[in-house]
Amino acid sequence: MKTFMIPDESPLRMEDYSHTPVTVSGKRAIVVGGTSGIGQALALGLAADGADVIATSRSEDKVDETATLLEDRGAETARITCDVTDRDSLELVRERAEELFGGVDIVVASQGAISRETVLGVDDDDWEFVTDVALDGVRRVTQTFAPAMAEDGGGSIINISSLSARLSMANLPAYSAAKGGVEAFTRASAKELAPDVRVNAIAPGFFITPQNADTYAEGTEKRARIDKRTPLGRVGEREELIGAAIYLSSDAASFVTGEVLTVDGGFATSAL
Repeated sequence: MKTFMIPDESPLRMEDYSHTPVTVSGKRAIVVGGTSGIGQALALGLAADGADVIATSRSEDKVDETATLLEDRGAETARITCDVTDRDSLELVRERAEELFGGVDIVVASQGAISRETVLGVDDDDWEFVTDVALDGVRRVTQTFAPAMAEDGGGSIINISSLSARLSMANLPAYSAAKGGVEAFTRASAKELAPDVRVNAIAPGFFITPQNADTYAEGTEKRARIDKRTPLGRVGEREELIGAAIYLSSDAASFVTGEVLTVDGGFATSAL
């Protein structure tokens, strides 16, 4: 039997390493699609950890409401709407962030669109709408913000994917195809934008949001099926995604790019 010994003069010494904190304090963030659902939770979570955050969507009322919540958490912010199908709209958000913050360190692409149709039933209009927002929107966000981030010293882009990118879910062909594209685009972007801009994705499992609270309510058949398959035995609360976003945005993840971080309570690893 071989015995492995650590040399007395080992080059690896704990005192040579300093701990990089997992925090976004002092960073400047944009959350596209950040005024509702998962996007809003991430925007508020980044703000609560010390980032200045602009959360934007197409709704003036939701932008104003979320901006007030961000200010309550101590963040500097701006009230500006944005449509990810309109490149000029995204450019205005970038320009406003540069005026207000002097640059951008973090961009989260959390915009979404969904169509519940079968593979044979989804029509061209629904398919094009979903992919335009969920997939092409990610491309436009990246193309709008990444060059300026690189010139300003680098940063982190986080795209929001879904379990439907890898698991078969009924009546979601356009959404599933778009999210699969998001994960592929994340990897391609990570390679091309390195080393200045890191690009990763978060793939949430089943989370309670105001939009789906009735669908996943306790006592429903769908909730029972999800709970049974999930090793942690429940659906998630959207605040449980904040840690993943803070980590990927922080300097602690300085060597992490091209990854899809699944946050699903173990759902994807389990079978009934």
